[in-house]
Amino acid sequence: MTRRLCSLPRQPAPCFAPGLTAERLGALLAGRRMWVNGTVLHYYFYDDVRDASVIPVPGTGELRRVPWAGGEAQRDAVRECLREWRELGIGVTFREVGDRHEAELRIGFQTGGGSWSAVGREALTVGRGERTMNLGWDVTGPGERATVLHVVGHALGMVHEHQSPYAGLHWDDEAVYAELAGPPNFWSRQTTDTNVLQRLEAGEASGSVWDPQSVMTFAFGPGLVLEPEQYRGGLRPSGAPSPADKEFVLRWYPPAAPPEPAALVPFRSAPLGLGPGEQADFSVEPPETRDYTVGTFGDADTVLVVFEERDGEPRFLAGHDDGGAPGNAAVRVRLVKGRRYVVRVRLYSTWGSGETAVMCW
Repeated sequence: MTRRLCSLPRQPAPCFAPGLTAERLGALLAGRRMWVNGTVLHYYFYDDVRDASVIPVPGTGELRRVPWAGGEAQRDAVRECLREWRELGIGVTFREVGDRHEAELRIGFQTGGGSWSAVGREALTVGRGERTMNLGWDVTGPGERATVLHVVGHALGMVHEHQSPYAGLHWDDEAVYAELAGPPNFWSRQTTDTNVLQRLEAGEASGSVWDPQSVMTFAFGPGLVLEPEQYRGGLRPSGAPSPADKEFVLRWYPPAAPPEPAALVPFRSAPLGLGPGEQADFSVEPPETRDYTVGTFGDADTVLVVFEERDGEPRFLAGHDDGGAPGNAAVRVRLVKGRRYVVRVRLYSTWGSGETAVMCW
């Protein structure tokens, strides 16, 4: 019998400008989900039973409200798998936080809700109060470490390896539908298509050679794969990150050189040159996560606002969002590496306007 499997939600196909070369399109596909190397991924565990949602009971279609919280043993299982990925030497680190609004990864344990994760930077498009990952059954039991390692692999930007176009797997589609429609998965045909039968674009695959031992490959019993012949007896990945998995994550997240101590230098400076009443916007992508001072310098009277860009829209973080009294503005604000910010400056006086600049440090 097939074991419980991770089920990613169906995602719309990405839209790119027409006329891109195959090489450029491949690069965009490959990198769109990956974090900026050096990112600190903050993670949060739901632990309040008031955080819950209504889901169908697997195999029955009945609805019930099920909490997202999990016990300490469940949380420890995730912590151990985060540590295992980190100990591969990758340049991304994980840090547990107690406030969901500070976390890029928000982890729930809703029983019956399936095991899944947003893939890489897709987590940034999820509402701040919502889960980006769920473990839908007890992951402390025998063999379930592979489930958690697999789901964390998704959070790092990895996709299902058995869907690689280089795998050359020819499935018995109806047998796969029938196998996954029953217990313990109770998948619809669409869920099976999304997570098993559909092939990825070449640019989305982890490499140009299929890795059957990848932790991102599903385990299947016999009778589901028709070709190649050697897999008619089933797929049996190792259950741990393979050498190819390690090569993939280190290619995207190579170990960073240790930072120079006290190297607090400006990372963005923008001369304004505005006229009275004019405003300028520019983006900031911080090199590390910490508190920064964002300010204007020079003789001109200005108002400064810092926004966080989410879902293509700026969200107010700090400053005079209401167009408050002008002056040489400065705010202290926490900026997270891997996120994009917008700084907006409005000029009120002409005196010294050509010299005024915005700096973040």
